[in-house]
Amino acid sequence: MTSHDSGRAPRWWVGVDGGGTSTRAVVADADGRVLGRGEAGASALNQGVEQAWRHIGEAVAHAGVPGLDLRDCALGLGLSGTGVPAQLQAFVAAEPGVARFALITDGLAGLLGAHGGRPGALLISGTGSVAEALLEDGTRRMTGGWGWQIGDEGSGAWLGQQAMKIAQAAFDGRAPRGALADSVYVAAGASREALLAFCAQAGQGGYASLARLVFEHEHDDAAAAALLDAAAQALDVLAAALHPSLPLALAGSVALRLAPRLSPALQARRVEPQGDATAGALWLIRQRGNPRA
Repeated sequence: MTSHDSGRAPRWWVGVDGGGTSTRAVVADADGRVLGRGEAGASALNQGVEQAWRHIGEAVAHAGVPGLDLRDCALGLGLSGTGVPAQLQAFVAAEPGVARFALITDGLAGLLGAHGGRPGALLISGTGSVAEALLEDGTRRMTGGWGWQIGDEGSGAWLGQQAMKIAQAAFDGRAPRGALADSVYVAAGASREALLAFCAQAGQGGYASLARLVFEHEHDDAAAAALLDAAAQALDVLAAALHPSLPLALAGSVALRLAPRLSPALQARRVEPQGDATAGALWLIRQRGNPRA
């Protein structure tokens, strides 16, 4: 965890969940009463720290709390990309003068929210994927979360990349052309040049935008159904490697849609989360230096 304290007493306490697609914020008073919620664009650090701080500020502002000033806020931040030292250092250096903040991964924020700060496991698959656990002895464990460029198996970005590979193979005649490939051509272009141009600029969010096509065609294209089975199997592997028996919560749009395809062993461990990543980030910052927490 990375933290900063200006020495000024905060007026508002804020939990922030920031990933590759969106940023969500919940604003509370010192007694923990929720005053508002807001949302803005992506704040994953790998998309730029200036963007991250801008979207954090916008999400907090969109909560609609009268008189709120970011400089008087204590921020609990659960953000994607904090594991890369250069990105983390740049983010801290760009801090806009908030009263205080505590920064952790978005996965850990989700874990704290899901189990109310108690031991448990969390399997997340949205734009990216990761599994995290808080063990009985207070230690943490993580599996996955290596980033969309090379990992994040079973995530929205991964599904989109695989859909693009299927479309490219069908274009070449290396694989049958089905409904999934056709939908990729509609979204990205039907020529070699258009597909290459899409891939050159897609990034994490661009590939994740194709994931919905896989779900849309799971019943009319065997390739799409096979991709969803592969994604579920990848999430099974993440969770099994994380811990064999801790209660497991799911988070993220892709994980929730893939839930019926997960193994019986994972289904038996599954519990409903007590709260989301914004709740976990808010819990964290309220535990740090708030006498009324």
